[in-house]
Amino acid sequence: MRMDNGDLSLNVRAAQFQALLDACVFTDATGLLLGIENGIQRAMQYLRTLREKGNRVYLIGNGGSAGVASHTATDFMNVVKLRAHTLHDSSILTCMTNDYGYENAFARMLAQVVAEGDALIAISSSGKSLNIRNAASTVKQMGGYVITLSGFDRGNPLRSQGDLNIWLDSTDYGFVEIGHQFVLHNIADRFGREGKGS
Repeated sequence: MRMDNGDLSLNVRAAQFQALLDACVFTDATGLLLGIENGIQRAMQYLRTLREKGNRVYLIGNGGSAGVASHTATDFMNVVKLRAHTLHDSSILTCMTNDYGYENAFARMLAQVVAEGDALIAISSSGKSLNIRNAASTVKQMGGYVITLSGFDRGNPLRSQGDLNIWLDSTDYGFVEIGHQFVLHNIADRFGREGKGS
């Protein structure tokens, strides 16, 4: 379902985006297909456990995906009541980049702050960003839980690194970034509704 070029009319793009979300793929660490609702429920159950145990969730991305991470951290802290953090502070990010290379910056930060049982939400449209992939590997090695969100190629390397992997079949950055935000916002909204007893 590539529909990445052609008519940019809003109604056409909205229909394409709906089709993309309907085809969203959730897999576990072994590559087993979970189905959309089962995948969402798995993510929510892990986040509930994280909250009950007082563990943290870290969110990372580059560029637009960093924006998705920041927005989601806000929603997760405010609505879900999680200890949610991004790692985009310019001073520490540029320090780690200068000292260890951009490909290792997030991994070095996470090695200092992650405790066993913490989680990482790793967001990369292409699934190929080495700094995001290295961070996911570090968190797994430290006994953390990893959720990945990616798009573009079905076989992108990030898609095999998570305990839960969310993939969108598009090479359109706008669709993939907004799709990731939509899925994560939906999770926060569900927690919000639970909190209101609805």
